[in-house]
Amino acid sequence: FSHLQKKRRAATARRQHLKSAMLQLAATEIEKEAAAKEVEKQNYLAEHCPPLSLPGSMQELQELCKKLHAKIESVDEERYDTEVKLQKTTKELEDLSQKLFDLRGKFKRPPLRRVRMSADAMLRALLGSKHKVCMDLRANLKQVKKEDTEKEKDLRDVGDWRKNIEEKSGMEGRKKMFEAGE
Repeated sequence: FSHLQKKRRAATARRQHLKSAMLQLAATEIEKEAAAKEVEKQNYLAEHCPPLSLPGSMQELQELCKKLHAKIESVDEERYDTEVKLQKTTKELEDLSQKLFDLRGKFKRPPLRRVRMSADAMLRALLGSKHKVCMDLRANLKQVKKEDTEKEKDLRDVGDWRKNIEEKSGMEGRKKMFEAGE
């Protein structure tokens, strides 16, 4: 029994060691990727953005400003074009994923509305013209004679409660209640 426990402990320790080694390896890979990205960024900037040298005369400075404005406009146009391309590709991706979903046979469930329908209408909708069974649920109920009890008679004698409320509402009703109380 203790031999099995020792094996389990050794396997667990080995698993922990492998896990920590993998994590260390992944951390070094992430650092390498970050350094490579930084080098690539520096190379791109050195290639596309030459160092700025400010001219001494006013006319040369104006020419430089015009060139910079033209460069800014061209970059803005490129950015807009890439955004439009991105929107088109995302739309295409959504359409293709929807087609894939449809081909697999899994559909998104549409929001269902509550519809009042009798059992007969439901069976007719499901079975079509084959539906011949009548689902009149009240036809199979047992008839029970209602016996008048004294409570029910009292309730009927009292009458409609709305009339009592209407009579007692407003100042006239309060006056009647006050006079009845004396």
